[in-house]
Amino acid sequence: MKILKFGGTSVGSVENLHKIKNILTSDEDEKIVVCSAMSGVTDHLVRLVESVRLKDTEAITRSLHRLESKHSDVIDELIKNQEVKDELKEGLSSMITELFEIANQDYSEIVNSQIITYGETILTFIFSGFLNQIGVSNVLLDAKQFMHVGAVENPDIALVGKKINKVLSDNLQSGIYITQGFVCINEEGNLSHLKRGGSDYTATIIGAAINASEVQIWTDIDGLHNNDPRYVDETHPISHLTYNEAAELAYFGAKILHPQTVSPVVNKDIPVLLKNTFDPEAPGTIISNKTYRKGLKAISAKDGITAIKIKSNRMLMAHGYLRRIFEVFDNYKTSIDMITTSEIAISLTIDDTTNLDKIVKEIESYAEITVEQNHSIICIVGESVINDKNSYKLFEILNYIPVRMVSYGGSNNNISILVDTKDKIPTLRFLNEKLFQVQHEIVV
Repeated sequence: MKILKFGGTSVGSVENLHKIKNILTSDEDEKIVVCSAMSGVTDHLVRLVESVRLKDTEAITRSLHRLESKHSDVIDELIKNQEVKDELKEGLSSMITELFEIANQDYSEIVNSQIITYGETILTFIFSGFLNQIGVSNVLLDAKQFMHVGAVENPDIALVGKKINKVLSDNLQSGIYITQGFVCINEEGNLSHLKRGGSDYTATIIGAAINASEVQIWTDIDGLHNNDPRYVDETHPISHLTYNEAAELAYFGAKILHPQTVSPVVNKDIPVLLKNTFDPEAPGTIISNKTYRKGLKAISAKDGITAIKIKSNRMLMAHGYLRRIFEVFDNYKTSIDMITTSEIAISLTIDDTTNLDKIVKEIESYAEITVEQNHSIICIVGESVINDKNSYKLFEILNYIPVRMVSYGGSNNNISILVDTKDKIPTLRFLNEKLFQVQHEIVV
């Protein structure tokens, strides 16, 4: 069985839903189809949550009316059979009524999760009905019945497998199963979510749970490119990546993949294919355990980085000092991305500033601490990239890049530099020219 995931842009219009239908019916393989909410819907629901927090009943009513109107228009355009159209609109109305009842409760994290995961529920309901109308047999599965992941960072694959196999065994009449991405049940047994972009993660969790033959991630681009095509000309898709390479690129900003996407499938050696919904014949990118070529492969960038410098006249390298620093971040569940040390100072970066004020207050009691925001990490990735002769070009051209920090050697597959975010785009272009030998002139 294959897993196919379609993101918000892929399911974002009636025309695109027809494209997905063609992809699903292009072979007779059994498949589980994981769908995101339509493009823009989750953002709309996030704004609805803010109205719930503010107890703005008028804004809640307006928001739900727009949500129903948007999906009602999709049903009108997508469904030709009037009876099916009426059934879907009745179902949509019931879901909006249920959502209205949720939105008029007092705000809580559970209410937040119930609201922002509703886009996937509505879309899969409509899409399943559309497929049935045109004779494509399918079963709509409720992800809440089996996506009992426990800890999001370390999902309970065995439990998910046990639950989903039970659901599948009860619905053997179909070769196509439609379900929701993003949605999960957490350690407390409450409805939760896998963070933005988490439908990729849903797909690989399910893939690992049922030992799928492959996981396909369908987006609006031909696989993972060697640089960010939004900012850099002359990029090209990479045909093959290892799991390690893909994980590094996703963590450090490659928008095509959720950062945790590959982790569930690594041990089971299930390949992940990155495909283009709008050009299904394009080869895309295959992510597996096979190394086709070592060395420099790609560059990605991660924004929203905060740089922190901690300086103390006490000996930084004294026994226990670094541990004391790290324990502060650990106590506030704040991960560190990059780190460099000297005799009297330590520089590090974080991307989660939720508890920054508390961290600063605790550390400044025994050290001088400075905080600089609006930075970006630029990551140069490739299998054994630190041993690639072309990577040494990076150090020859650092004089031309306003670098704040460099991380080298912590991973054989990654060299990272920290720059001010205003310098990110020219730096990406400059590195593309110098490392990938693209012939156009860029001034940093």
